[in-house]
Amino acid sequence: MLESEFYGNTLKDWGISLIIIVSALIINRILILINRKVIRKMTAKSRMMLDDILFGSLEKPVLMGIILLAIWIALKRLDLGETFNEVVLKSYDILVVLNVTWFFARLAASLIDAGSAKKAAKAQKEKLDVDLNIVPLVKRGVLIIIWIIGIISALNNVGITVVTLMGTLGIGGIAFALAAQDTIKNIFGGITIFTDRTFQIGDVINFSATEGTVIDIGLRSTRIRTYDQRLVTIPNYKLMDALITNLSSEPARRIVMDIGLTYDTTPEKMQEAMTILNDMPNRIPNVSEKDLTVAFTEFAESALIIRFIYFICKTGDINETRSKVNFEILSTFNQAGLRFAFPSKTVYVETI
Repeated sequence: MLESEFYGNTLKDWGISLIIIVSALIINRILILINRKVIRKMTAKSRMMLDDILFGSLEKPVLMGIILLAIWIALKRLDLGETFNEVVLKSYDILVVLNVTWFFARLAASLIDAGSAKKAAKAQKEKLDVDLNIVPLVKRGVLIIIWIIGIISALNNVGITVVTLMGTLGIGGIAFALAAQDTIKNIFGGITIFTDRTFQIGDVINFSATEGTVIDIGLRSTRIRTYDQRLVTIPNYKLMDALITNLSSEPARRIVMDIGLTYDTTPEKMQEAMTILNDMPNRIPNVSEKDLTVAFTEFAESALIIRFIYFICKTGDINETRSKVNFEILSTFNQAGLRFAFPSKTVYVETI
């Protein structure tokens, strides 16, 4: 029965090839256990960070390499025809290079992450102002370059060059080049955002009709989480030429109020109202004493207007502070007998 042929090979040969692949899976499982139980504990005791990064980056590519080797041995010992063997050979010329590229990409990403973490820890310890928001952009750029080099090398192994590929694509290549213009503009837009430091991850910005918190700045686009928790993705090239307001960069939030009092308010009462408003920084936390403005500005149609301008410190909650100020104005004005005006008309009827 084992000598029975199936697709040009005996069942025995098919079984041996299957055993080779299964054995590779078992070996991978053993290597994973050894790495986690032995090697990681050994590298954790070392003062060097490089060995942890190296073994961490090697694990998955090595496991993939063992699987590829096992499949290669299993297929080569079978008689599957010249055409199939040629396809397998070219496929492995690509897969092996991509697996090596995967290792270098993992190694580069781990080195960048470790370097940024070390820099952040040093900055926190020494209380330095270090901008690490450019790290994700650098990381993505390095990974893109590594993978482009790896893919080009893999294609070269099977005799396909970039020039040959573009020539084969013809009109499609021209269309691809034209389509890539927006991508290039977005990449330069992302670089411009970081170099100009227009905003950073975590800042609250206003762009056109969109306002929210920046959660990611990528090579192609920037993502903003709006106040209603929607995720908005904006191409970077649009941000380069747009008017952007960085709300997080403001030292304090300016609040302007027009308070209207009734026309029967005496000058003494108006002065008392202005005194209460001038004392607001002493009454409410996070109201800045700097640039406080209180002025009797207008005889309006139905009210005497006091313009009250104050600033909320960056450390204070804007809505909470505004609410406290409004409540303080309401309660103190009522206690002082100051009456708020509302649109009204007085009609005089002449009796004949």
